[in-house]
Amino acid sequence: MRHCSVQVRGLLTKEELSRYNDLIDVGHYLETQKRHDLAYFVQREIDILILPAIERLKDKGRERDRMTESYLRDQSDSDTSSS
Repeated sequence: MRHCSVQVRGLLTKEELSRYNDLIDVGHYLETQKRHDLAYFVQREIDILILPAIERLKDKGRERDRMTESYLRDQSDSDTSSS
């Protein structure tokens, strides 16, 4: 089973994280039983489950980029006005 990143896991809701952990457990069990054909479907469910958290992570990155751009613009404006 492929785990998602720590950043994505940190943005899962409590319910999503509980479901994620349960699916990972099921997937690991299936892999130990050499049932990779079924583990594939569990991995697909995990991939779908984490999509909202990935979007939340992207949104945080976009907000950080906007804040950086605003800060740099303010710095540029203050440098121009002090000259």
